[in-house]
Amino acid sequence: MQDPGLALLSTVAIDPHKIDDWRDIAMPKDHTKLPRIRTLGANTTLSGFGHENIDQIYSDTTTPSDDQTKTDGFTVTKKRSAGFWFDEEGLFNVDDEGRTEKQQCAVAASNIIRNFSFMPENETVMVQHRHCLETVFQCLEDQNTEDDELITNMLETLVNLAPVLDLRIFSSSRPSFIKITEKRAVHAIMGMLASSIRVWHCAAAELIGRLIINPDNETFLLPVIPQIYKRLVDLLSVPAFDAQAAAISALYNVSEVNMDCRLKLASERWAVDRLLKVVKMPHPVPEVCRKASMIVESLVSEPQNRMHLLIHENTFAEILTSEDAVDWFFLCLLRAVLYPWFKF
Repeated sequence: MQDPGLALLSTVAIDPHKIDDWRDIAMPKDHTKLPRIRTLGANTTLSGFGHENIDQIYSDTTTPSDDQTKTDGFTVTKKRSAGFWFDEEGLFNVDDEGRTEKQQCAVAASNIIRNFSFMPENETVMVQHRHCLETVFQCLEDQNTEDDELITNMLETLVNLAPVLDLRIFSSSRPSFIKITEKRAVHAIMGMLASSIRVWHCAAAELIGRLIINPDNETFLLPVIPQIYKRLVDLLSVPAFDAQAAAISALYNVSEVNMDCRLKLASERWAVDRLLKVVKMPHPVPEVCRKASMIVESLVSEPQNRMHLLIHENTFAEILTSEDAVDWFFLCLLRAVLYPWFKF
């Protein structure tokens, strides 16, 4: 017997039409897209929607012909432009309260999608649903006009799916509804990383760290690697432990897969200083300190970085002589890797 949760996922929650429709109507009119063509009642004689009858029943002219004024005994008493029936507000007259209710429905639908992304058995279905991913990334693109909770739900969904997410789906043969490309998806993530909202840029950092592990995604992230590592190092200076943890985790993965990142990090004195500061404080989570030390070790592994790291000789000596400031892992690592270089 099929799991009811999986059945709901395949029929309702994974279908992003609800979010596409409901979120648009709540946006300011200056930001809304062109009205969508409606097909409800397209096969009926008098519907206001049928393309085959619209020119016969309604006309933009002021003086209708006999054929236009009468159809099957029905007389049109009020002339309206054909475009009126395709106008969202002209047809439904949605006020501010109605638009707010529609937006709440979009947020509720995004909350369901986010909750499903927490279930490992749903990951494969969701990352193969192109329309779902397109809707998620489009919401991130519209972060300045969308509801904050909607953005947060969509971002958390991506973070949960990131380990199995392949950006190449946007160039696959699967049907596309919004025409999101790999480049647009990466730019949407970068927009979230640059956000001033802590929850968003922390989640974006974690998302990048998980995406870049997949070699197929690395190709699309390489063009923005310089902006990524600079922003991640900026986050290390934020006086918030969660921001530092997210930045270290992402920086660890980025530096592991990209040699250029390792070279640029070592050449920036302020970047190495901030890495070492996380260890010297130390960060309350030992795993963060361990990853920070491993980033330093990856920098040391590049012979080209030797002269750059000699500048930090005093800092290394201070860390090595203060066992209370670091965990045993970092202490052993520095003694093993850096001792041949420096004379303490």
